[in-house]
Amino acid sequence: MLQKSGNKRDDRTELIILGSTGSVGRQTLDVVRALPTLFRVVALSAHRNVLLLKQQIDEFSPLCVAVTDESAATELCFGSKVPTLSGRKALVDLCSRDVGDIVVNAIVGMAGIEPTLFALLHGKDVALANKETMVSAGALVMHAARKHQAKIIPVDSEPSAIYQCIQGQRQKAIKRIILTASGGPFREASIEEMSRASVEDALAHPTWRMGAKISVDSATMMNKGFEVIEAMHLFNLPPWKIDVVVHPQSIIHSLVEFIDHSTLAQLGFPDMRVPIQYALSGGERHENHNIRQLDLVRIGQFTFESPNPVKFPCLQLAREAAEKGGTYPVALNAVNDYLVEKFLRREISFWAIPKGIEYILSLHESVTTGYDLSDIYGIRDWVCGMLDSHPL
Repeated sequence: MLQKSGNKRDDRTELIILGSTGSVGRQTLDVVRALPTLFRVVALSAHRNVLLLKQQIDEFSPLCVAVTDESAATELCFGSKVPTLSGRKALVDLCSRDVGDIVVNAIVGMAGIEPTLFALLHGKDVALANKETMVSAGALVMHAARKHQAKIIPVDSEPSAIYQCIQGQRQKAIKRIILTASGGPFREASIEEMSRASVEDALAHPTWRMGAKISVDSATMMNKGFEVIEAMHLFNLPPWKIDVVVHPQSIIHSLVEFIDHSTLAQLGFPDMRVPIQYALSGGERHENHNIRQLDLVRIGQFTFESPNPVKFPCLQLAREAAEKGGTYPVALNAVNDYLVEKFLRREISFWAIPKGIEYILSLHESVTTGYDLSDIYGIRDWVCGMLDSHPL
């Protein structure tokens, strides 16, 4: 069993990285490589990519790892001396251990909820790159953070930008926040072209380097709808104080307008290592020579436009779920997870994603208050059952 921090070797911040073989996980390790005197990796997790996980173990020497796919975990155990947890509860076990200062939650989908809650329960701060956790369980997560005096620090570029802009500001001074969106790969496509979109088309993001699921969410603009709901919980704002604008250059990552009508923005080249480093550093700034310096003259101009509600109905569906509240966001997240996975397996069309979401939300009977984790998973199971029995 892992021991903590009377056994802490030095003053570096100890990191538990969930999803270390994914896009955000790999970029988190890039930050550790660049700033080795500040951070130490004490635990890693992966789903089934044990080949890359082995390389990460050799490089970073974690005290423990978790592999959620049990057959892959067996494969890892044959070639590794590091204690390995496996199975569905492995991530919860990892976050409950008495090591680690910050848990980086970089896993995909609703699987991120329980590890986040258990990390907070054990007083660990969470650097959160998993939007689905806040969409489905935002109230539970924020309550756990307050109760156990732990922090939730956003890692995604847009909520991180907001988080940075409001430091030192009074809550009541915020008039609204403005989330920026790249517009994704279909910003200039016609509805007809989008209806024929392939998986490769949806994954071809023009500015960001991301995993498959978040790339599809960007293509539908559901990611921005999720960010609206996430921001409601993180920054304690109603949905009508959260706007979305399309900014194709992806340099301005979000803005905050205050009651005196002054506006603060956070800018930078599209590079997830910037918000990751900020989250891990507790708001302190450190030089990282691997991150490009912003050159405004070279960029030349910034442009903005309103999202097209006809081409991107997922954004409006998310807003409606946010305004209705209760468990509507839970159903929204569950159906989106299900349909994006179906699309990535080439079993449904791109346009079936918003149609399926609208169908499920029209049937959902919301629980307004008092719901818990079992209710959230029950709604997920109901969604999957409905779509299995009524294929699109």
